[in-house]
Amino acid sequence: MKPRILVVDDEPEIIELVEFNLKQAGYAVTTAADGAEALKKVRAQKPDLIVLDVMLPEMDGFEICKALRLDAATAKVPIIMLTAKAAEIDRVLGLELGADDYLTKPFSPRELMLRVKKILSRSQSEEKPKEQLRFGDLLIDLPRHVVAWKNKPIEMTATEFKLLTILAQRSGRVQSRDQLLRDVWEYDSLIDTRTVDTHMRRLREKIGPAAKHLDTVRGVGYRFVE
Repeated sequence: MKPRILVVDDEPEIIELVEFNLKQAGYAVTTAADGAEALKKVRAQKPDLIVLDVMLPEMDGFEICKALRLDAATAKVPIIMLTAKAAEIDRVLGLELGADDYLTKPFSPRELMLRVKKILSRSQSEEKPKEQLRFGDLLIDLPRHVVAWKNKPIEMTATEFKLLTILAQRSGRVQSRDQLLRDVWEYDSLIDTRTVDTHMRRLREKIGPAAKHLDTVRGVGYRFVE
């Protein structure tokens, strides 16, 4: 079955260009020209990936991204954001709201296809999580709920274990504080994002030398580095 991709843009030329290239690459494509139509199609069809323009009438791409991430049914659908804006603040905002990748117009269709392929392959591999994750001397054993450094077990709470595991499973990908609140704490609106920072600080203290794998991305969140 072909992966389904929803392309959201109010420029017919962009829609035509992206749709043509995606179909040539073997994907099934649906399109939407505004936010309301996009949300309706996402909830009805649940695509495997969304190519989402930021500059849309009435409801912009940031608002759409936020709405999708707050809905449990669509929270994990990968999103690549397209925009004519090249400012760093826009890239940061898109990533903070949960976008998986960001491409600035004008863009190369070939580069977009490569990013689509990479994100889809990553999503498929995440559907079959490994029972053990090993990064040098750091071992995370999921079934046994054990973390060890140089074969020496490290005691940690269930929340700390879940936080480390989620970051490790998404190695190399920046996770915003809001995203971690949703995935680790299952998104409680009463929880302040500083809770994430507090737990990260405790986690780093507990794992000692292994903390080199935990990277702070200023203004966005955290990332596990191998």
